Amino acid sequence: MTDPLNTKVQNYWEQETCGTGDEVVGDFKKHSPEWFRQVEENRYQLEPYIHSVAQFTRYRGKKILEIGVGAGTDHLQWARAGCECHGVDLTAAAIETAGKHLALYGLKSDLRHIDAEVLPFKDASLDLVYSWGVIHHSEKPERIIAEIHRVLKPGGIFVGMLYNRYSVAVAKLWFRHGLLAGKPWRSFDDIAWDHIESVGTKVYTVKDIEALFGSYANVRAWSILCHSDTHRLPSSLSQWLPDRWGFFSPIQATKSAGE
Repeated sequence: MTDPLNTKVQNYWEQETCGTGDEVVGDFKKHSPEWFRQVEENRYQLEPYIHSVAQFTRYRGKKILEIGVGAGTDHLQWARAGCECHGVDLTAAAIETAGKHLALYGLKSDLRHIDAEVLPFKDASLDLVYSWGVIHHSEKPERIIAEIHRVLKPGGIFVGMLYNRYSVAVAKLWFRHGLLAGKPWRSFDDIAWDHIESVGTKVYTVKDIEALFGSYANVRAWSILCHSDTHRLPSSLSQWLPDRWGFFSPIQATKSAGE
């Protein structure tokens, strides 16, 4: 049974799949070729570093799972790279959109509308699991991370991203919803829970991430400044901000080859 928070998260994202708002797609017909091109172009203009983190083309022929396929933009890259693709999402809207996105290019994936806290895959059956900015929305992220570990083959890899607690993006929200609202005692965790996308969003430090992935043999996590950090800041200021204050924390983790 889906957790109560996950039901709220599901209802939020059913209304609008991430990255498909009117400010992105304009007046293009939903799910038209032009609509999908706008979604893809916008994603990689704002987040060009996804390609260097994911390294899609390295995994040709590998069996991969994406948790949280959204509009299918990254999923399309895995399919284009020649991977055996599987994808899950909490929302029916995303599964429909991702399926149509791949079909536009004659590509396919095994897409399932499920809660990733319980994955329908056998133990040690996947080469790579990918999840970009999704797991922190779950009621119990640790469940998803344990499930990822279970389904990865020995030596298998997780690639993904979680939100960074001590980032410019979260600090800007604290300034607005904490300090200016007369509630300076509100923590960054509290601010993230109530004011970042769907209710219940969680934020982490690099040490938190390393602890979450403590069952993995090797874990690398770092931070990247992104659009959410620099938006509406003068370039004279944003150019001096260090990456460690970035909102996005990419992760690369490897399951022990001996498991």
